[in-house]
Amino acid sequence: MAQCCAIDQEGGALDVEGFAAICKALGHPARVRIVQFLKGLDSCYCGQIVDLLPLAQSTVSQHLKCLKDAGLIVGRVEGSCTCYCLNREIFEKFLRLADRL
Repeated sequence: MAQCCAIDQEGGALDVEGFAAICKALGHPARVRIVQFLKGLDSCYCGQIVDLLPLAQSTVSQHLKCLKDAGLIVGRVEGSCTCYCLNREIFEKFLRLADRL
């Protein structure tokens, strides 16, 4: 699959507030599964994530919004679909900070 999220991902500094926001975003099992799924891919469409989880499409969309608001994923609209990818720079910064706790 083409890298639909091959866009500028403003990583920036992950401060304490950003770290806490990601912790909060990962506070639901469905969102953890989404991150695990995206970690293994370059990108995927929302429908693929819906197929992964036993949840309604609207519920999955809410979870994706939460992850996106925390900066953990990036989404790009392509026609009637949205393509998502993990913001790897932020994810790696998050893991490094978590390792220092």
